[in-house]
Amino acid sequence: MEINGKDELKLPLLQPLDGVAVTDKKIKTVKFKVGDISCASCATSIESILLELNGVESVMVSVLQGQAAVKYIPELITAKAIKDAIEDAGFPADELPEQEIAVCRIRIKGMACTSCSESVERALSLVDGVKIAVVGLALEEAKVNFDRSITDINHIVEAVEDAGFGAEVINSGNDVNKVHLKLEEISSKEDIYIIQSYLESVQGVNNVEMDLAEKKVTVSYDPDLTGPRSLISCIEKAGQGPNFYHATLYSPPRQRESERQQEIWMYRNQFIWSCLFSIPEFIFSMVLPMLHPYGNWLDLKVYNMLTVGMLLTWILCTPVQFIIGRRFYVGSYHALRRRSANMDVLVALGTNAAYFYSVYVVIKALTSDMFEGKDFFETSTMLISFILLGKYLEVVAKGKTSDALAKLTDLAPDTAHLITLDEDNNVISDREISTQLIQRNDILKIVPGEKVPVDGIVVDGQSHVNESMITGEARPIAKKPGDKVIGGTVNENGCILVKATHVGSDTALSQIVQLVEAAQLARAPVQKLADQISRFFVPAVVVAALITWLAWFIPGQLGIYPRHWIPKGMNKFELALEFGISVLVVACPCALGLATPTAVMVATGKGASLGVLIKGGNALEKAHKVKIVVFDKTGTLTVGKPVVVSAVLFSSFSMEEFCDATIAAEANSEHPIAKAVVEHAKRLRQKFGPQMEHMTDIKEFEVHPGAGVSGKVGDKLVLVGNRRLMQDSNVPIGPDVENHISATENLARTCVLVAIDGKVAGAFAVTDPVKPEAGHVISFLHSMGISTIMITGDNWPTATAIAEEVGIKKVYAETNPLGKADKIKNLQMEGMTVAMVGDGINDSPALVAADVGMAIGAGTDVAIEAADIVLIKSNLEDVITALDLSRKTMSRIRLNYVWALGYNILAVPVAAGTLFPLAGIRIPPWFAGACMAASSVSVVCSSLLLQYYKKPLHVKEAQALDVNHNSNSY
Repeated sequence: MEINGKDELKLPLLQPLDGVAVTDKKIKTVKFKVGDISCASCATSIESILLELNGVESVMVSVLQGQAAVKYIPELITAKAIKDAIEDAGFPADELPEQEIAVCRIRIKGMACTSCSESVERALSLVDGVKIAVVGLALEEAKVNFDRSITDINHIVEAVEDAGFGAEVINSGNDVNKVHLKLEEISSKEDIYIIQSYLESVQGVNNVEMDLAEKKVTVSYDPDLTGPRSLISCIEKAGQGPNFYHATLYSPPRQRESERQQEIWMYRNQFIWSCLFSIPEFIFSMVLPMLHPYGNWLDLKVYNMLTVGMLLTWILCTPVQFIIGRRFYVGSYHALRRRSANMDVLVALGTNAAYFYSVYVVIKALTSDMFEGKDFFETSTMLISFILLGKYLEVVAKGKTSDALAKLTDLAPDTAHLITLDEDNNVISDREISTQLIQRNDILKIVPGEKVPVDGIVVDGQSHVNESMITGEARPIAKKPGDKVIGGTVNENGCILVKATHVGSDTALSQIVQLVEAAQLARAPVQKLADQISRFFVPAVVVAALITWLAWFIPGQLGIYPRHWIPKGMNKFELALEFGISVLVVACPCALGLATPTAVMVATGKGASLGVLIKGGNALEKAHKVKIVVFDKTGTLTVGKPVVVSAVLFSSFSMEEFCDATIAAEANSEHPIAKAVVEHAKRLRQKFGPQMEHMTDIKEFEVHPGAGVSGKVGDKLVLVGNRRLMQDSNVPIGPDVENHISATENLARTCVLVAIDGKVAGAFAVTDPVKPEAGHVISFLHSMGISTIMITGDNWPTATAIAEEVGIKKVYAETNPLGKADKIKNLQMEGMTVAMVGDGINDSPALVAADVGMAIGAGTDVAIEAADIVLIKSNLEDVITALDLSRKTMSRIRLNYVWALGYNILAVPVAAGTLFPLAGIRIPPWFAGACMAASSVSVVCSSLLLQYYKKPLHVKEAQALDVNHNSNSY
């Protein structure tokens, strides 16, 4: 990247405060359905008529759709006047209703299992105007796309709350660039309104939220137009006369972390409180009665058959059942109200059955002098205590699944050194400011050991920067003026000056965090299994519990099983009830719901820390099925920095004419080979003649995909490209040119031909060295059972030579971008799951066509829409990392499902007493509750093991070192 001298650095992107625009030129867009458009000339006439109107900025008319989109300034013209102008031209027009689709993210509180997330999703989808709603159970968030003209965020939040869950807006999509300010010297409401009006008048400010009570203001802004320091200056400028306003930066606490901590503390406190009651109850019910004579006092009669032990356990159980266990009642109520069922329903049914049967026993004992029965108060308290312990451990473990994302968020430093330069480029001020106050085009000083605060370009100094925390690249990267630096990376040894180019949500670090968060919200197809099971899981368990109770109670009444099966102190009804309660509480729908999202959360976070950005569970699931990887050549298998090694003339044209024509034709091309050719041609031009003062303009410039470019330079037609371009343009290729092409291509070089007015004027030989790791990566892919193919627009001899060098057997050459996509579709028609690895720009059609598109060497441009997986570095090893991580993740998800399903399939029959007649094994309800809690925790802990994932190639190298070490020791 070129720097246009240091003088540019003193030109601020933001105008001084005196230039703050108080009247913002707002532009709106209106769409019309236009009738009677039959051809392109109709569209042209409508466009020309509308563009003559004062206030119309731009017009686009689509003949195929019969629509016109007009951008206009509302202060100068109305939508009705535009409609009238179209109709006056003889075309009927109807204004299309504006559909402004907005996106918001909402934090959802109170979700326990998949049925909860489905209920929230269903409630959101029923809101008028909501287009798409996706709810992430593990992330505890919802992403909602809605039409602003029909509904708003408040209605969306109300829908979630009506479904029985807590809801809190994280952001509304358009406020990712926000600054929070604390206002000082504010004495009245009038001051607040003055500040608000000043801020709203600033160009680039999208939204202003005032908090009168706390004297705080939150401003959403466009970083291209304004910034935090300009907004603070605006507030200070708003003060007039005796009123002097002052604003300072205010950093609100991180909501997710604080809420997660509050949830952990809530479950911990509830568990401790329940233990204060359940431990004494356990001692009174199950320990002391077996320790004679210490427990004899519990059998003392209070009245009739009511004993001291019964009374004490009732007193200890009631607060746990109705106060500490209140959350289960609330959750059950909301679940049943929305006609669904979740874990809360099972717990409430089980504990209520135990509690109210025990109350019945107490009443019978109080009113009868003959009744003997056993209460189950300890079952209720112990059950609730174990479930709360399980929820506490589950919340702690779930918090760790987002550790990798939290580490990424913490990479940005809190402060930065802002410097100011004078006219002679000397530093006249150096002050420390908060990172949040950095604005685009600021000059920042980064000393050794400090972190780079935002993305930027080095403008002075040299150093090495450690980018491992962003890209996973272990080796420090040399930086000199003109090189890019990424926010969050560490400056190693030299002092450098950096010009800020991307701030706020535009930095690579922010985009990575946003991409990973979106990925964690995306639902993997494999999760459909849990979704389908959750629909009938709880009702099936309730039915199973009822059948279990009947299956034990009726045979007991009929005397089908022997009396000695019934434990001492119990009767047939109580034994049947205990089995039924155990079935209710041992079943665990939560483990099923957490099996997939927790694994996806950990995997996407771990991938991001390794420089592999996976866009959700869908990409993960497809990647593990990949059987063929298709590679592009230039910039993927090769370094991507082509170098011209020779230039040859074939006609009477001089070297100056040859170079001038080439430079003019290729200057507008973005292809790496074109850039290399232009640089070499410029050097030749300087060598063979005086430098041009002005570059010749090219007219009728046209790009021929996969072939080259053409255009008119002066009065001459110039073609620059490969043999196919010459053949398509009927340019004759003589024997000497043909021999040169063959010789060049046999050396694995690309021959770029230049034709002027139908004659081949000369040729450039371009080489692009193969990446050093390419052969090793291809070999490793083959060892994984994955085939490899190379597709390139380059010529056959060069493509074949490169393929042989890296070990690829199958090659498709001289293929344009759309042809690459067609080749991939042909492979898919053979039943293959195909991954495409390319640069994300020229290869976009192929990346989209592939089952898994991998954009390699994205660097700071992580938001490549065509790719399912974004590889930040240009290292091919990351292709293996992405595929291997997806395989490991899917194996972990399957293991989670095997455990969750296997647990329920085995635990429910055992809890129902199937082993009791043969082995005397039965699961008491309190132990069943402990098992249920443990199953959820174990699934989350299983997913957490993915945090220890290592790159397979690094693992292989370590193993090779160990083998060598062991062999040397003998």
